[in-house]
Amino acid sequence: MRVRLLGLTAAAIFAVLAVTAPAAQAAVPAIDGQMCTEEGGTVEYESTKGSWVCVDGKYDGKPID
Repeated sequence: MRVRLLGLTAAAIFAVLAVTAPAAQAAVPAIDGQMCTEEGGTVEYESTKGSWVCVDGKYDGKPID
């Protein structure tokens, strides 16, 4: 009986996390190259991270999606 209760509790917790995680991720605004340049920055490739970032301007240091 305890195993069933533990399994049900774990399933409920995972279901709640599965619903809230995408909503939290969607709340963060994505920065694109156009937004970066419009706010005074430049889009540059950062080879140490292997990604594009905004340099200078309003979004300095933010990754480009």
